[in-house]
Amino acid sequence: MPVKTIFITGASAGFGEACARKFATEGHRLILTARRVGKLEKLRDELVTAAGIHIAQLDVRDNAEVEAVTAFLPEDFRDIDVLLNNAGLALGLEPAHQVNLEDWEVMVDTNIKGLMYCTRAILPGMVERNRGHIVNISSTAGTWPYPGGNVYGGTKAFVTQFSRNLRADLHGSQVRVTCIQPGMAQTEFSNVRFKGDQEKADGVYAGVNPMTAEDIAEAVVWVVNRPAHLNINSIEMMPVNQAWGPLAIHRGA
Repeated sequence: MPVKTIFITGASAGFGEACARKFATEGHRLILTARRVGKLEKLRDELVTAAGIHIAQLDVRDNAEVEAVTAFLPEDFRDIDVLLNNAGLALGLEPAHQVNLEDWEVMVDTNIKGLMYCTRAILPGMVERNRGHIVNISSTAGTWPYPGGNVYGGTKAFVTQFSRNLRADLHGSQVRVTCIQPGMAQTEFSNVRFKGDQEKADGVYAGVNPMTAEDIAEAVVWVVNRPAHLNINSIEMMPVNQAWGPLAIHRGA
């Protein structure tokens, strides 16, 4: 298997960390980015890959940071084969008329703008080399609504549609695009959503056998390892315990 250079956002925990661990076992060259550089340093020290690991502190909401990190990569890391746009979050579960507007802005800035900035910085090199793979982490929330999902679901709908439009733009090139849409998976996600309230976060998964970060990493690594002529457009994943809800009907005035 040829060694690939893989750029992962949000690599300090959850899906990003699990993907880094899985790719490392295959010997790939890793660029691991996240806001929490201490966690990246710990992860780098734990992983073993002959191709090397480069870490960089990065807040994807800051386009200047994205441009600086991608522009000043070490020489061996500059030709990026895979961009995993994983950084993202949900904040709050209040109905739209009660939500904290700042939470909406953070979700838009991270889930939409951050993905845009990283894609725009890295994609031109892929097109120039006529090879590469963009893997975007969306969510079932981008397709299937639920109470309190409001802007989070909207941002993930953007990720899903943006991935499709990238495929249209890249038609005729050998650059691939995949959108992964996970459902319920137990990571830091709910802890972040409820701003550190672990009791609320644990309640989300009570009595459920949710997916794990490793489940998502298996899917990401699988799509990246498909033959170069094959593009997996999207994968929607849920635990068996999760399904779509019935159509909501309010009976009354």
